[in-house]
Amino acid sequence: MKIKNWLMVSHLVVMLLPVVAVYLLYVSLQNYNQEEDLKEYLEFQKLVSDLDSELNDASLYKRVGDERYQQLQKLGNASLRVDLYRYDGVQLFSTMEPEAIFTMQKSQDTLLENLNEMQKKVRTYSYKKSVFDEDKQLAGIYEITQGREAWVETTNQNMLIMLISSGVIFILLYAIVITAINRKLNRPMNQLQEHMQAFADGKEMDKKLIQSRDEIGELNTHFEKMKNQIIETREALVKKQKEKEYMIAALSHDLKTPLTVVRTYTEALEDYDLTKEDRAEYQTILHDKLEHMKQMIDDLSIFTALQSSKNTLQSVQVNGNEFFEMLFSGYEEPCARKDIRLTTEWAVRNAYELDPKQMIRLVDNLMDNSIRYTPQRKQIWLAAVASTKSLPDWIFPSFKEEVNRWREAGTVILIQNEGKGMEESQLEKVFEPFYQDNASRGKGATSGLGLSIAKIIMENHKGKINIWSSENEGTLFVCWIKERG
Repeated sequence: MKIKNWLMVSHLVVMLLPVVAVYLLYVSLQNYNQEEDLKEYLEFQKLVSDLDSELNDASLYKRVGDERYQQLQKLGNASLRVDLYRYDGVQLFSTMEPEAIFTMQKSQDTLLENLNEMQKKVRTYSYKKSVFDEDKQLAGIYEITQGREAWVETTNQNMLIMLISSGVIFILLYAIVITAINRKLNRPMNQLQEHMQAFADGKEMDKKLIQSRDEIGELNTHFEKMKNQIIETREALVKKQKEKEYMIAALSHDLKTPLTVVRTYTEALEDYDLTKEDRAEYQTILHDKLEHMKQMIDDLSIFTALQSSKNTLQSVQVNGNEFFEMLFSGYEEPCARKDIRLTTEWAVRNAYELDPKQMIRLVDNLMDNSIRYTPQRKQIWLAAVASTKSLPDWIFPSFKEEVNRWREAGTVILIQNEGKGMEESQLEKVFEPFYQDNASRGKGATSGLGLSIAKIIMENHKGKINIWSSENEGTLFVCWIKERG
């Protein structure tokens, strides 16, 4: 439940529950009091009925100080009072003051008021009845008054019980509300605060955050998401830093050899005894090493530029057949110089959105890598195939089924070469910056950035690149590009 709704319901419960509880308690006590009241009323009726046989004697009201008053005195007690009045209002007897001589006279109106009626008051029940003689003349009136001490005491006890119960209900409700608030708000907020502090201090909490369906649960979810994003960003920064350190170390290592060669041959050219042929050979070597160093620096500049921004694409719409015909041209000569047979083909769609310059560099880097690792008198295949076309038959059978699944819904550029292939451990690292196998390291064959640049180019085009290789058979590079709808 949302905290807003929970607070509204809690507030309503806190307001209504004490009222309902007190009302129910009051009703139950009232019912109990009514039962006790009825019980007392019936008991008083029975008392009046029992005393009526003695008090309904006209001779008791003839003279003051009748001897039978002494017997009536025994009827009285702390809660029962019997009063006798003569017809003219003179009080003849009272169990409360039996020795007193009553000369006091009540008026007829007062004496006859509420006659023959049961009178219930807060603390007493009373009953007055007229007594007639044989001639049907009014002889006197008796009044019976019964105290309600038990009822009053019970009422006071009930009132005390109600007050105590109301206090207990209030305290219990207060404790429940405090516990609920602590469980609903304080505990989750404190836990979140602890997690935030621990994350700020770089510590890991053993307990996981409570994932509830309220606003705090949403806050916990957002915090976990933010935390994971920060951790991923930190890891990415650490990885970037390590890559930079590795790049600097690799570049320093790869530049060291050609620089040493340049220094050595530059010093050798200072020897005036060199023949013209040796001088020309040294100058050629220097030129090749300087070109290699320039290529390494160019590759590093391109790699850095591609990494720094994802908005370097200058995509244009190109005609599929014309573009891939242009893209695949120009590789016959370098293949022929190494006695490598090149096969090219394409079966593509009419139009694509891409950056021609980057695609040219992509294929240049992949073809350069394939030519370098293809032995003489072996083959290289270069092709582009749309998603609606079948893969070429020359793809190595061990790759074909997997490549067919991988290329779904896109056009693929295929570059396959015969050769010794690559080990599984090499396939996992081949797209890392400055990665070179042990055979190529330090020989000046490559900068180690070509395949990394190819991967970045494909990512910038929202595509993907993969490699399949089989030892003693060959290697296949596949680049997937999105087709226009």
